[in-house]
Amino acid sequence: MDHSRVPVLEALEEFRRRGDVVYGPPGHKQGAGADPRVVDIVGEGVFASDVLSLNGLDDRRESQGVLTRAEELMADAVGAEHAFFSTCGSSLSVKTAMLAVAGPGEKLLVSRNAHKSVIAALIVNGVDPVWVHPKFDAERHLAHPPEPDDVRRALAAHPDAKGMLLITPTDWGSCADIAAVAHVCHAHDVPLIVDEAWGAHLPFHPDLPPWGMNADADLVVTSVHKMGGAVEQSSVFHLQGDRVSPEVLKQREDLLGTTSSSSLVYATLDGWRRHMVEQGHGLLDTALRRAARIRKAVADLPGLRLMGQEVVQEGLTTQLDPLRITIDVRELGISGMQAAEWLRAHCHVDFGSSDTCRIGGQITHADDDRTENLFVDSLNRLVENAGTIGPGPQVHLPAPRALELEQAVRPRDAFFAEAEHVPADRAVGRVAAEMLSPYPPGVPVVAPGEVITAEVVDYLTSGVAAGMLVPDAADPALRTLRVTAR
Repeated sequence: MDHSRVPVLEALEEFRRRGDVVYGPPGHKQGAGADPRVVDIVGEGVFASDVLSLNGLDDRRESQGVLTRAEELMADAVGAEHAFFSTCGSSLSVKTAMLAVAGPGEKLLVSRNAHKSVIAALIVNGVDPVWVHPKFDAERHLAHPPEPDDVRRALAAHPDAKGMLLITPTDWGSCADIAAVAHVCHAHDVPLIVDEAWGAHLPFHPDLPPWGMNADADLVVTSVHKMGGAVEQSSVFHLQGDRVSPEVLKQREDLLGTTSSSSLVYATLDGWRRHMVEQGHGLLDTALRRAARIRKAVADLPGLRLMGQEVVQEGLTTQLDPLRITIDVRELGISGMQAAEWLRAHCHVDFGSSDTCRIGGQITHADDDRTENLFVDSLNRLVENAGTIGPGPQVHLPAPRALELEQAVRPRDAFFAEAEHVPADRAVGRVAAEMLSPYPPGVPVVAPGEVITAEVVDYLTSGVAAGMLVPDAADPALRTLRVTAR
């Protein structure tokens, strides 16, 4: 296929060349009606490129197939049989993927370290989850992806399960053995869905961890805005084989997706694919060398503990994405949350992830010498000034098994059940009617239908006192919790 072509961008360029006047949405009419104060900040090009596909990029019958051609090029670029663009991020794409595999009342194996969007999908479609618990790293207080034997045992115990949802890479960069998990799933004749939101770059360089489509996954979801070069909410789901019907997948996407898709998302997805096919290997080669230099510099800084290949050698994870740089800061006497806030306030540097123990940053093809040096210099300043930050309130980290809660009620049933608010300390033993997801990274500690324990309440309430954010809680201060009524 001719990867120099960019069907969406070409259609957008032609639309602007023609100078069409549109008597339909969007109401700002390519910026003519936008507040100049807004244009000053976001730029004229944003509004000029905000065009509906129908009667804009394409005609009302979509006879030119602009989007279809762009998706075919994407599929070819990453070795998939089908690719579908999504303009609502992988939060929508993963829901679509799950709906295409399991329906109401059916079972689906799900990695318990899933993002809150996965739990939301369980609530929306009424699937009965079979939790496959991650491999917990007690020393680092970190969850790595589950192993093939974990999946094998779950399928043996639940032979009626319709498939498996695997999350890899994790927010901290550890990666699953996708090929081995796919082998287990296919031996039971069920599909493997991979939530590879952090892995859009993986197809384009051989020194990166394996890409799901190359590792025999059936359906892979990527967030191109995370590690790629497209705008926020840019997502793609990729399909191969016959275990998931492309027709069913497309219909499920139509059920959940917007009818007013953003041309900005489509255009930047289209352009990113061309960029990666033509220049991706070289760009990622540079990024990998840059990340290696940063890792070496960080490893020499006192009080910082870099997560590196030792987690692979210790058998905690199969591979590590070298572009994801995860740094434990506890030896500095501060939390990751305090570190992230200090770096933002004093260095104007925003790390993508932080929790009680660590901070995490990513290096992409977009980084340059300036951002490389800033990364290391900012951490140097953090080390030098850690004594002035001071210890914050202690977070009571639970033991690994304390995070494996009993699923007493299906998530959908608990979420929609009659509920009441009770003081946090009186919620122990009750069934949760809400998600409680420290953010970032947004993995629920408690999902609807799970039985709340004293250890989890202690962890979450002490965490909030130390600055943890739990934005999906009905009471973000966690003075009260929402539980099913008795």
